[in-house]
Amino acid sequence: MKQHIYWHTTVQLPDDSDLTPVPSKVDVAIIGGGYTGLSAARTLAKQGVSVAVLEAETIGWGASSRNGGMTLTGLKPAMQTVIKNYGRDLAKELFQCSLDSVNIVEQIVKEENIDCGFSRCGHLLTANKPKHYESLQGEVDFMAKEFNHNVRLVSPKDLRSEIGTDVYHGALVDEVSGGLNPAQYVAGLAGASARAGAILCARARVTKIERRENRFFIQTERGKVEAESVLVATSGYTGSATKKLQKKIIPIGSFIIATERLSDELAYKISPKNRMIFDYKHFLNYFRLWDNRMIFGGRAAFFPENENTIAQSGEILRNEMIKVYPQLRDTKVEYVWGGTLDFAFDQMTHVGEDDGIFYSLGYAGHGVAMATYLGATVAEAMMKGNIKEHPFAKFDFPSAPMGLYNGNPWFLPFAEMYYKILDWVE
Repeated sequence: MKQHIYWHTTVQLPDDSDLTPVPSKVDVAIIGGGYTGLSAARTLAKQGVSVAVLEAETIGWGASSRNGGMTLTGLKPAMQTVIKNYGRDLAKELFQCSLDSVNIVEQIVKEENIDCGFSRCGHLLTANKPKHYESLQGEVDFMAKEFNHNVRLVSPKDLRSEIGTDVYHGALVDEVSGGLNPAQYVAGLAGASARAGAILCARARVTKIERRENRFFIQTERGKVEAESVLVATSGYTGSATKKLQKKIIPIGSFIIATERLSDELAYKISPKNRMIFDYKHFLNYFRLWDNRMIFGGRAAFFPENENTIAQSGEILRNEMIKVYPQLRDTKVEYVWGGTLDFAFDQMTHVGEDDGIFYSLGYAGHGVAMATYLGATVAEAMMKGNIKEHPFAKFDFPSAPMGLYNGNPWFLPFAEMYYKILDWVE
């Protein structure tokens, strides 16, 4: 099992062999070279705004080229919870954003001719226990009534038409979701941003931001840049240069394995409709096929990726995969890797402005589509000066209870234990 990101073997990502100089002055400086930053840069540059993307590593290095490639409808919290917490009207706005987010990915892929295998294959939410299936039964009527959005149930007896296993107790299908190769997509998005006129600066980690007379002076490891506006698009890699935002984001590890290529017959049997699949648990698994390989991920460890957490997670995920698919017991796992997700304390995505600095953070595993969408729409709001009207800016961005968090997630082992116990109890 090689510790290497499988997706990176499928495309040539932008590297640091010929670093673009950091410009001395731009209209907008974007911190972070993933989906959010590149989508925002593309939108701004197409409107004639001078923009520099400042990336600490190489463009697309982070979660944008390491995730499962699922472009999903919905938000991390259940929509019943969203209605309860934010009201019916805002919940409908937020859900519509999630539908629009899948649409904008499809639109960009077509407009920019990005070869990333995007497909509206739909997603499958599987019930780990009979009571989960009972909850899904209510979800069908709820989504139709409240959001005019059609999802459908798959009964336990019909589940083999969707997934080649008997471990689940039914499922729910949403045909609107899609899937793609995330590394190919972020490479294509980087190319589109550069063609539009954005300046992409790799190895330009931001170390300090100062504001003087409504201008920002940004120190990077490769020089200074002056900007009228700043957009923070750093997700799970939000650092001390934006400390106030770092203290509102929890970096959580997510890990993935990729098997050897399966035969066409076996691949069809385990996922006949090639859905994006994830289960009902808090400590969830998510998986799909790509090029006849099983791509199987999950919260095997909460801590962000390092050599130890990746190795441990590889074995955990292989065992989880075999529980779901016993027929893959003798299948070789060729790759294992990790990435870091960004969770807010309320598990919601947040956009807004703080001390003149704009941000879009907290994707909680929904970043492929939502980060693309918010990069574009936050960029538009920056140009129009109406960020407060954005649906994801209409509710508070919470800090840790009692200020017990300074950016170092010391509590992750306790959170991991809590969610495991919760799954066991349920």
